[in-house]
Amino acid sequence: MNFRIGFGYDVHQLAAGRRLILGGVEISHEKGIVAHSDGDVLVHAICDALLGAAGLRDIGYHFPDTSEKYRGISSMVLLRDTVSLLGNSGYRVGNIDTTLCLQRPKIKDLVPQMIRNLADAINTETANVSVKATTTENLGFVGEEKGVAAYAVALIYKA
Repeated sequence: MNFRIGFGYDVHQLAAGRRLILGGVEISHEKGIVAHSDGDVLVHAICDALLGAAGLRDIGYHFPDTSEKYRGISSMVLLRDTVSLLGNSGYRVGNIDTTLCLQRPKIKDLVPQMIRNLADAINTETANVSVKATTTENLGFVGEEKGVAAYAVALIYKA
């Protein structure tokens, strides 16, 4: 088998009066994500990890934020489209490991739903998707609640 790994990172600003969607879960919070799409940084990082592993460039190349087609789009749609791009190149997803960085709100009770959402979009078992969360101990833009960031690593293989 031909195995490849990829790494993804995304960050978005937080602002009052916006929707906060992470891992396909809308979270009630006083701040939400500023973005062209729904701004789901967790999904964006996963897309970049998958695309990078396959050598297919990045999320901005395939789904540019200058296109009206993607304004307000669910990032879960982008993830499904990314998995299709991988399939067209002969790859399947092995597993995904992610870390979400935000000070608030606490999301530990939402992680199981995020994992289910991501596994469904990727068409894999939940055991193949890991979502972890951390704060930055009140340091930097995440700690000051000015933004949210996510990291992802993906393993793909030739089917």
